[in-house]
Amino acid sequence: MTAHTYVRAISLSDLPHGTKKAVDIAGKSVLLCNWAERIYAVSNICSHAQEKLECGRLSNGWIACPIHGARFDLATGGAKNPPATRPIPVFEVRIVDEWIEVDVGQAAL
Repeated sequence: MTAHTYVRAISLSDLPHGTKKAVDIAGKSVLLCNWAERIYAVSNICSHAQEKLECGRLSNGWIACPIHGARFDLATGGAKNPPATRPIPVFEVRIVDEWIEVDVGQAAL
């Protein structure tokens, strides 16, 4: 069983619906996204272009790379279209006392 290592990231009020925010947690660049009443945490780095996703378009449960338009599923990290073929890491999230906390112990692919 893997131990969880939740780290407080930002206040829930700092991430309104339809927005995203990049944060550095334990040396990892994590992109927090609020979509369809759910908070997601994914790697902020595109698996194809190695560019930051924070400037990409957020829509319908995916984030797009601003360089080549590759889209990644927020829930699974899976690549939804070329040129990306590899997923990006996703992190477990929980809300505690109106704070978003991210489990940086084990990222899932």
